[in-house]
Amino acid sequence: MATENKMGVMPVGKLIANMALPMVISMLVQALYNVVDSIYVSQVSESAVTALSLAFPIQNLLIGFAVGIGVGVNSLLSKSLGEKNQEAANRAAGNGIVLMAIAMVLFVLFGLFGVRPYFAIQSDNPETVEGGIVYTSICCVFSVGCFASILGERLLQSTGRTVHTMITQSIGAIINIILDPILIHGWFGLPAMGIAGAAIATVIGQWVSGIMVIIFNLKFNPEVQLHKKYLPLEGKTVAAILTVGIPSIVMNGIGSVMNFGINQILQGFAETATGVFGVYFKLQSFFFMPLFGLNNATISILAYNYGARKPKRIVHTLKLATAVAVCIMLVGLAVFQLFPQALLGIFNPTEEFLAIGVKALRILCLPFPVAAICISLGASFQALGKGSYSTIVSLCRQLIVLLPVAYLLSLTGSVDNVWWSFPIAEMASITVTALLLLRIYRQKLRPILEEQRA
Repeated sequence: MATENKMGVMPVGKLIANMALPMVISMLVQALYNVVDSIYVSQVSESAVTALSLAFPIQNLLIGFAVGIGVGVNSLLSKSLGEKNQEAANRAAGNGIVLMAIAMVLFVLFGLFGVRPYFAIQSDNPETVEGGIVYTSICCVFSVGCFASILGERLLQSTGRTVHTMITQSIGAIINIILDPILIHGWFGLPAMGIAGAAIATVIGQWVSGIMVIIFNLKFNPEVQLHKKYLPLEGKTVAAILTVGIPSIVMNGIGSVMNFGINQILQGFAETATGVFGVYFKLQSFFFMPLFGLNNATISILAYNYGARKPKRIVHTLKLATAVAVCIMLVGLAVFQLFPQALLGIFNPTEEFLAIGVKALRILCLPFPVAAICISLGASFQALGKGSYSTIVSLCRQLIVLLPVAYLLSLTGSVDNVWWSFPIAEMASITVTALLLLRIYRQKLRPILEEQRA
């Protein structure tokens, strides 16, 4: 036991708690700063809140690229360590750095040249458009901190060092929370920057987190050896990373398209409805972000034990992680059903905002437990090298079902009906997830079980 990573030997329940708890805590802090961001921006104007909602698809896509590459690196690195292949693990980390740099350059270019056309097609409110341009440009042009922090955290997660990721994520988020009111409202003699201040606070937090995570990897992560000789891209390694990473990127891209499409549908009713949708995403992150933290830990455990050919630990991990995820989302369901007015009240709402928002929150939260099952089981797709399955589920849920149903419901003339498209789409999602899980079990796990029985 002393010679093997804890992911291969520690009791599964203890292992999930050991790895996931720090990540859940850090994700909660991340969710807190997202909400605090919007609270202070809502004190600027309702148009500023709408600008953040319209900016969300781009932010989501940027993070999606970083997380997608990170997931690919995580999966390959954990699998390589499980196979005791140190050279492959090092190559995965080095090639991951180069792929992150390429993705970052793309978003810097978008921040310089693509932001204005993006907002111009979404709103004719000058305050909303200008606020969105300023916020998104800053986040894209200075995104190196975001890319560095996400990759570095994935390297730490790959070797089970989730406490270190908790520290870096939490400190970055806390710095953001502290700087938000100072920069947005101009405390301590500084000029009030409004929505630009929110973007600058976000970027500074990401940069601090990125610097810390680089230091932690160099000092406390000996299982990943970072060296310039592992930077040149190797076809086999890049292919392995992107096989898992591209589906994850596409999945986030699909989410961005969905958000963009829903925003356009809601804009047909009132700009306030778009603001409500953006606020909902901030609030639901209190429950989905911990779920993603649990999921990140699960992916590392599954990938390691797949490399180590321990299918029973994989099945046990999936069962426990899904049970915990459902419990988290049942709490979320109860909070959204019982306290929607209190939740919305922290965003300085108008009467129209409250009227639309209370109904929206109570409908949108209904499929939370179903979403928990889909996300938890979907960890197996990425960990076992079938990231394309996650893309299929996301495609079915968000584009094939959600957007068309939302559009059809919008034809009734009631914005309240549009929200029902989300529960409908989630039922399609769990059906597809179940079918693909059965397929991956037959392809990946059953052969190993049968071989070991023989």
